Amino acid sequence: MTSGSKAHDVITKATKASGARAKRATAAETDRHGPDLEWRLRELQDRPGFLIRRLHQIHVALFLEECAAEGVTPVQYSVLTALDQMGGAEQVALSLAVGLDRTNIADVLKRLEQRALVARRVAPEDRRMKIATLTDAGRELLGRVEAGAARAHDRTIAALPPAEQEQFLGQMRILVRAYGELSRSPVSFA
Repeated sequence: MTSGSKAHDVITKATKASGARAKRATAAETDRHGPDLEWRLRELQDRPGFLIRRLHQIHVALFLEECAAEGVTPVQYSVLTALDQMGGAEQVALSLAVGLDRTNIADVLKRLEQRALVARRVAPEDRRMKIATLTDAGRELLGRVEAGAARAHDRTIAALPPAEQEQFLGQMRILVRAYGELSRSPVSFA
C-alpha cells in the first residue's frame, strides 16, 4: 500500500467517524432549532472554512520546504509566473491575475524589484500606471524553482488517489469561480 493510499484510508475513516457523530448530534438539534444550527454543531475540523485554511497552510509549508534555497514565497512565485505568462503587465491587471489587492501587489513587486527579479516602469500612456516586467534574473529564478514548486503542488494533493486529484482540482475551480467576486481581491479568469 502506498503512503498516499494509507493517508486516504486514514482520512476516509476519520471523515466517516466524525460524520456519524455530527449526524447524531444534528438530527435532534436541527429539528428543534432549524438547519442553520448544523454548522455550529459540527466539529471545527469538519467545517469547510477550517479545512481550506489548513490545506492552504500545509501547501505553503510544502512550497517553502521545496523552494527554500531560492527564498521565494508562494505569492512571489505566483506573481513571477503571471508576469512570465502575461509579459509586461500593469499592476492592476497583475493583481487581478493573481488575486492580490493593489497594496499587496505593489509591496510584492517592490520586494521582487529589490532582488532584480522584476523591473517596473511608468506607463507611457498614463503616468499614474506602472508596468511590471520579468527580468532575465526573474526568468532564471523561475527555472530553478519550477521543479520544487511542481513537487509542492503534487505533494499537496498526493494523499488523494490519482483519479480523485483532478476531480478535487476541478471542484476547487468551480468554487473559486462561483464565489471569487466576494473576495477582497478577485481573480480574472480567462
